[in-house]
Amino acid sequence: MRREIHKWFSPNLNKEMDLVVYGDFGDALLMFPTAAADFLEYERFHLIESITPLIESGKIKVFSINSINNESWLNDEMAPQHKASRHQQYNEYVYNEVVPFINNDCNSEAPIYTTGASLGALHAANIFFKRPDLIAGTIAMSGAYSLRTYSKGYFDDNCYFNSPVDYLSNLTDENILDQMRDNKKIIITTGQGNYEDPDASKKLSSILDAKQVPHLLDLWGYDMPHDWPTWRKMLPYFIEAKL
Repeated sequence: MRREIHKWFSPNLNKEMDLVVYGDFGDALLMFPTAAADFLEYERFHLIESITPLIESGKIKVFSINSINNESWLNDEMAPQHKASRHQQYNEYVYNEVVPFINNDCNSEAPIYTTGASLGALHAANIFFKRPDLIAGTIAMSGAYSLRTYSKGYFDDNCYFNSPVDYLSNLTDENILDQMRDNKKIIITTGQGNYEDPDASKKLSSILDAKQVPHLLDLWGYDMPHDWPTWRKMLPYFIEAKL
């Protein structure tokens, strides 16, 4: 299996950023790390191993990128407005640098699906919901979809427009909603075991229902905790069965 690490200086983030590519063919799967982890986290915790047959068969081609959560919501030393601004800069890095890289690596504008677990799920879902013209869908695992979970009472425009349960509730632009409805693959999934928050997924699902955006809400059992064994089962299942 092809495994290549790439690095460049990001003008949007003013720092070097790494990503790793797995595979040669298939739809693009863009992975966002959990918490303050890096671009190799999914490899270290054997999630890449769990989807290797799907990579080797050409079903998907995987792009795993770095987070900057330790420079935003997980950094208690930063002022909250700077955390929110840094989050927005990260979005611009994804849209203006990572997406073109993926298209170039795939030699076309390949369908791009986002995925991530925990805080990575918030990024994966948010990146899709903000730009359904660029992103074909998302597999969001065990996420909380309100930035209020992380902003500790602070809430400016950068928070609002990166907090899916807030901006989606008030979204009335039918062009954007139609892009979400147009044959997109939207999967919201969570376990119901230790440290999971299924109500967060249910709330996001109810908002999508109200906006008539087709999606799948899949709640796994009480034996599925907020941990790697759960996600190693979820991700290959949804890639194979739903993408």
